[in-house]
Amino acid sequence: MSRRTERVGSTIQHELAQIMMRELTDPRLAEHMISITRVKVSPDISIADVYVTVMGTPGQQTAALNALKHSAGLMRTKLTKQLALRVAPFLKFHIDENLKKELAVLDLIDKAAKESAELDRQRGGAEPDQASPPDEDDKEE
Repeated sequence: MSRRTERVGSTIQHELAQIMMRELTDPRLAEHMISITRVKVSPDISIADVYVTVMGTPGQQTAALNALKHSAGLMRTKLTKQLALRVAPFLKFHIDENLKKELAVLDLIDKAAKESAELDRQRGGAEPDQASPPDEDDKEE
């Protein structure tokens, strides 16, 4: 991405968050916490892929995504007024699968660390410092 498309994407992300928070009244959106994780803008700035995360069940996520897609035209109109662009990009909303993958990897790392600690405990029994033989002074008594 060029520097310009990155700036436009960042501005779109900020403006869409404001619009979603203040101006959208769809009940499918009001009951869920929606976060825009990133916006990827095409090189000609005609399309903006908006990646979101939605708290809730997969059915609730789908409903919220459909509500966002339904409101895309309204949000694009508001973006045109807010941005210094002649034409705002066409908005495409997607559920951000990368976040799910990152969380799954973190869970696997945590599980591996716990298993490793358990294996270390089973193998060693005691720490090396604690397993050292008693001092000579202790034997005389």
